[in-house]
Amino acid sequence: MSTLSTHILDAVVGAPAVGVAVTLFSGTETVGSGVTDCEGRIAALGGELAPGVYRIAFESGDYFARQRVETFYPEVAISFTVGGERHYHVPLLLSPFAFSTYRGS
Repeated sequence: MSTLSTHILDAVVGAPAVGVAVTLFSGTETVGSGVTDCEGRIAALGGELAPGVYRIAFESGDYFARQRVETFYPEVAISFTVGGERHYHVPLLLSPFAFSTYRGS
């Protein structure tokens, strides 16, 4: 089985994105959820994950609304494949009108 963590950085202020709701899906089933901590991290999301395709959804609209910042993306959703047994890390660099991600370690 594999595990998953995430980390969100707010590129506008150059700091962790605190208090962002994150949900992990396998198909249409919710398999985990959490809120980013004071470092913009969720250390464990979804428990042990079997191989398959997952989708992680970040509630970016709610986050920017709390900052009183207009955003184009109410949600950022990233689909990815869990293959072999390992730890997966999905970081997100976020701004109101752009985002980027990569497979972290």
